[in-house]
Amino acid sequence: MSAREALAAEGFVRFEGSETLALLGPEVTAGWSAFADSWNDLPLDGFMADGGRYRRRRFAAFAASPESVVRKPHQPHWQSRDYNPLNGGVQRWFEPVTEAIADHPVTRGVIAAGLELFQPLTTDPPEAWHVELHQFRIEARTGMAGLPTPEGAHRDGVDWVIVMLVDRRNVDSGVTDIYAPDGTSLGSFTLVTPGDAVCVDDHRVLHGVTAIRPLDPALPAVRDVLVVTFRRPDARDG
Repeated sequence: MSAREALAAEGFVRFEGSETLALLGPEVTAGWSAFADSWNDLPLDGFMADGGRYRRRRFAAFAASPESVVRKPHQPHWQSRDYNPLNGGVQRWFEPVTEAIADHPVTRGVIAAGLELFQPLTTDPPEAWHVELHQFRIEARTGMAGLPTPEGAHRDGVDWVIVMLVDRRNVDSGVTDIYAPDGTSLGSFTLVTPGDAVCVDDHRVLHGVTAIRPLDPALPAVRDVLVVTFRRPDARDG
């Protein structure tokens, strides 16, 4: 079964890191180290309603079609409280993704792969998708768990979601769970190797990730992911 067939049948599909890197191609992944290193320059997320200081992030938005991918002017990230009861309902102005990462071959390769996967599965796809890109770092240490999805199992309020692991150091747990809307478990797995990824039909399934803690309590735990969402544009979008 192809990845597209699996996504259509199950509502989600996993990729091993080796599969992702092969899909992106050697010329794209040759720059992986510089791409991953940019996660060391993420500001603290100042919009955590739980007061948590365990998440760092940057944000960017694009108009993406099979013909072109164009970065939009910097704008806030917004989610309804229906989808994010913890942090939704407010405009969250995160620091922007740097131009170097917005234009990086890995970033552009992931967006292109998403278009190739999602476009044929979408009835009457838009002329250009509104694509949002999030760099996330979740940190944990002794006495402070890191919560990759503090809102719990959720939908993002988009059409399609890509979650790709960039790095994972000294991490215990961080299990990804996929659920049907009625709460039935559809699968659990852990993104462990750089490039490990999952693609989700946000209309059909919910996703969440368990808290992370340090394997070695004397050292911090770090989980870096790239999240890319695709949805039809609307009046909110610049």
